[in-house]
Amino acid sequence: MKALLRDCSLSAVIAGMIATLISYAGPLVIIFQAADSAKLSHELLSSWVWAISIGSAALGILLSLRYRVPVVVAWSIPGSALLVSMLPEIGLNQAIGAYLVANLILLAIGISGAFDRIIARLPGSIAAGMQAGILFSFGAQVFRSLPAQPVLVFAMFAVYVAMRRLMPRYAVMAVLLVGLLVTVLGGGFRSEALVFGLATPQWIAPEFSLHATLNLALPLVLVALTGQFMPGMAVLRNAGYQTPASPLVSASALGGALLAPFGCHGLNLAAVTASLCTSAEAHEDPQRRYVAALSGSVLYLAFGIGGATLVSLFAAFPAELIAALAGLALFGAISEALTRSAAVPAERDAGLFTFLVTASGVSFLGLSAAFWGLVFGLGAHFLMRARLPRSAAQEWPAAKDGAGR
Repeated sequence: MKALLRDCSLSAVIAGMIATLISYAGPLVIIFQAADSAKLSHELLSSWVWAISIGSAALGILLSLRYRVPVVVAWSIPGSALLVSMLPEIGLNQAIGAYLVANLILLAIGISGAFDRIIARLPGSIAAGMQAGILFSFGAQVFRSLPAQPVLVFAMFAVYVAMRRLMPRYAVMAVLLVGLLVTVLGGGFRSEALVFGLATPQWIAPEFSLHATLNLALPLVLVALTGQFMPGMAVLRNAGYQTPASPLVSASALGGALLAPFGCHGLNLAAVTASLCTSAEAHEDPQRRYVAALSGSVLYLAFGIGGATLVSLFAAFPAELIAALAGLALFGAISEALTRSAAVPAERDAGLFTFLVTASGVSFLGLSAAFWGLVFGLGAHFLMRARLPRSAAQEWPAAKDGAGR
């Protein structure tokens, strides 16, 4: 406890709280859409929100304290999107069975150590390009929000730039305060939308079927590994943390399995919000940034308990406030990731392709942009490093000279 109090800082606490706010701002809407498409009751939706929030909080606290690293855990965003179409088709009980199967598969992968071996071989430029691509849309959203809320966006941007020069550690906190102030003074806060209520966990009996396993469990495993754990570990590696992946995957799978009967569709490493907690904005000393993950996890806990209140809180603030806050808070992480992706001349092409494909947001064959960014980046990496046949290698300089003339 003494070490925790010594390492605690206001900048880390604020960074963690903002990271959690960002986690709920957009991804929670997808869960509402999935629940609406399956016509789930308010009680079941509240239990779902409770399960993913409590799971994220418990795992974030335990893993961050265990490794003294900012381990940010969240629910599967691509998994949430998958449920919008799949949940009405297979039903809630079979979906719960699929959640359990998916988590058992992930647990086996984590225990085997296979994921650690994959991460160890991932080139740094590709990991950085993936991180920059994932965060790019958040940075761009700041300026997409400008037409709807010009005063709010300009005020937050001006304060951020000024604080980056004067007091960089408190830039994000200042942006948050100014954003809230402008919103309240401008009449943008809708207090009538606030509703106070606690979440009540609901037990849902699992049902197992081959159809649900093939069409939901296996896709959940694939999107968790490629769309969440892979970029999540890339964020930690880019920040200089060498925490093994296997225990993080195993713990997330175990937590997801225990909470699946209450509606939790999957817990995994965060990437976007983790970038905020692992950056210098949280603290200059990397060894003290784990406090940011702890702060965010405590807020997860509070939001999980007050499920109904959480929903209404985000409805009371304008969406542009959260979008501008997220983009500006992640600016430092985007800058660092882009710099690292091009730091090694021989790997710049691979890093650039990874960034472009990931930032495009393309979804193909049911797989996310992060997955395809990894595929194209690794393809460029291996092709650029592949040895040419002896004859081609001898002809190449001559052809190059001829073209130059």
